Amino acid sequence: MPELKICFNLNGREVTVMAPPDMTLLELLREKLDLTGTKKGCEIGECGACTVIINKKAVNSCMVLVPQVEGTEVITVEGLSQNGELDSLQQSFIKNHAIQCGFCTPGMLMSAKALLMNNPNPTKEEIKEAISGNLCRCTGYIQIIKAIASASK
Repeated sequence: MPELKICFNLNGREVTVMAPPDMTLLELLREKLDLTGTKKGCEIGECGACTVIINKKAVNSCMVLVPQVEGTEVITVEGLSQNGELDSLQQSFIKNHAIQCGFCTPGMLMSAKALLMNNPNPTKEEIKEAISGNLCRCTGYIQIIKAIASASK
C-alpha cells in the first residue's frame, strides 16, 4: 500500500510524515515517531490508555487513522511538560497520589487536560464524565478525581 504524506502540528511543532493510510495514530506515534508515552491497551477504543488530544478534544488514538490528523493539532502526554517543567495537572497527579502502576496515567492525564482546556473549573460530575472512557485497575479513581479537581483551582 502506498504511503501518504501527512502534515500536522504535534506537541507544538509542525511535522510531516509518510505513513500508510490504514495506520492508526497510535501506531504512528509509537512506531514512527518514538512517542511511547501514549500506551497501547485494548486497541478497540474501550480502555482509554491511548488517549491524546486532537483539536482540544480527547480522542482514542487507536481509533484514528493517520490521514484523519492532516492539518490538526495533536497533543500527546509528552507535550504536556514545557521547558522541562511538568504541567500543573501532572504535578497535581503526583501531589495527590493519583498514580500507582502508571499504565493508565498518560491517557487519564490527556482526558483531564482536554477537559481543563475546555472547562477550567469543572464540577466533580464533569470530571467523572471526562475520564469515564479511561479504565484504571489500581487507584479506584478517588485520587485521580481529586488531582484533577485540585489542578482546576
